[in-house]
Amino acid sequence: MKALLLALSLSVGLAHPSLAADLPTELMPAHGEAGISSRYLLMDANGRAVSNQDFRGRFQLLTFGYTYCPDICPTTLAEMAMVISRLGKEADALQALFITVDPERDTADSLRDYVAFFDPRIIGLTGSPELVRKAAESFKVRYEKVREPGAPEDQYAVDHSAGMYLLGPDGRFIRKFAYAMPAAQIAEQIREIMAANRPRSAARHMPFASQ
Repeated sequence: MKALLLALSLSVGLAHPSLAADLPTELMPAHGEAGISSRYLLMDANGRAVSNQDFRGRFQLLTFGYTYCPDICPTTLAEMAMVISRLGKEADALQALFITVDPERDTADSLRDYVAFFDPRIIGLTGSPELVRKAAESFKVRYEKVREPGAPEDQYAVDHSAGMYLLGPDGRFIRKFAYAMPAAQIAEQIREIMAANRPRSAARHMPFASQ
C-alpha cells in the first residue's frame, strides 16, 4: 500500500485551470487563500487511495479535524451535514470529506463510524503522518499536539485550523468557508457556484463509491 501511495503521489500532476476565474467577484477566494493548492493523497475506510483528482466532475467540501475533538469538529461536521441536507438533489454533485489530523489514533474504522453519525455521505480520510501533514500543508492547515505535563503519550488534544474548503469539479480550490459560518449561507454560496459552473460540473464523470 505504501508503494502504491508513493506511486500515486508522483503521478498527481497539475489540474485544469481553476474554476475560480468563472466565479462572481463576491465568491472569489480571499487574498490570503491564494496559496492553497488543494492537493491530498490519503486513504478511505476501505484502504483505497484517494486524491483530490478522484472526484472529477464533482465538487468537494472538506474539513480537517479528529475524532477526539471535543467541540470544533463535531460542530463543523454538523454544519457540513446541514449543508448537504439544504442542497437537496444538488448534493449529488458534491462529495463531503473529513480529513483527520490525528492519524495515530484515528483508525479507518473509527473515522467511518464517526462521520456516519453526522451523515453517511461524508467520507473520512486518513493516512501516514507524513501524507496527512502534506495534505494539511497544501490547504494551509496548521495543527499540533497539545499534551498536559505528565499525561500519557496517547492522551492529548490537537490544536488545528478550522473551517471548510470547497474544491471544484477539476479538483482545484475555489474558496474557504470560515468556522461557524451559518450552514444556510454556505449552502447558498455553493449553489451559486454550482450554477456558475453548470456546464463543467455536468460533464461526464465516473462516480466515486462512498464508504
